[in-house]
Amino acid sequence: MTPSEKKELRVTACKVRMGIIESTHAAKCGHPGGSLSAADMFTYLYFKELNIDPQNPKMDSRDRFVLSKGHTAPGLYSALAHRGFFPVEDLLTLRKIGSYLQGHPNMNTVPGVDMSTGSLGQGISTAAGMALAAKHQGNPCRVYTLLGDGEIQEGQVWEALMLSSHYKLDNLCVIIDNNGLQIDGAVEKVMSPYPIGDKLASFGFYVEHIDGHNFDQIEAALEHAKTIKGQPFAIIMKTTKGRGISYMENQAGWHGKAPNDAEYEQAMNELKAKLAEVEAE
Repeated sequence: MTPSEKKELRVTACKVRMGIIESTHAAKCGHPGGSLSAADMFTYLYFKELNIDPQNPKMDSRDRFVLSKGHTAPGLYSALAHRGFFPVEDLLTLRKIGSYLQGHPNMNTVPGVDMSTGSLGQGISTAAGMALAAKHQGNPCRVYTLLGDGEIQEGQVWEALMLSSHYKLDNLCVIIDNNGLQIDGAVEKVMSPYPIGDKLASFGFYVEHIDGHNFDQIEAALEHAKTIKGQPFAIIMKTTKGRGISYMENQAGWHGKAPNDAEYEQAMNELKAKLAEVEAE
């Protein structure tokens, strides 16, 4: 990608993070930590990678994205809003009674959402089904799904991985947000999933490890995925929970807690300073 393209992605990622903070603060609840750790991937997917059209969100040839860790809906919503699927100001209605933006994505109410998710482990199963269906239908679309590293403690995930390999779903890209923390603490202490890469490889996946905050590495991995034939592709991205907000970073307590007024001001000030820094480069 060109320097200007990378700069634009970094600017957009700042805005996506602002949307996460604004929406969870307005709701007084939600899941900012994992939304922030995945914000750079959300940004790259929706602003560079996916074949999508905000004016035609049900386009049959569109690429599909399934947010398997559905509780990080604030991150997905912010990316969708800034991409033009619905007004950015609607982010402030998160989890409000009557709002179409509830705590977990709803494909029946939110433009751009391909699957209703929230029950951990089920999203990847749906994504595998979508990829298999696309193969049968001759649809050239690609299917992407994002999981949390705590989520992969669910047994259903491994059934879906086994199916994906068995049917050689090379149109499927599984992304694992390895921020190392879940609601109860460090994933390695709650129920260690490590070594994640070796396990996925043993299930027949082509595996790449990247820095999930590095757009060059994100691009390289996603481009590589398109060249792999006969097996599904997995990206394990090392990230920082709460990325971009100093007091949230690497703190499990920010898994599912909204910032209060003072914390909101600090977070927004930090993000505005980062945005100004990037724009000035």
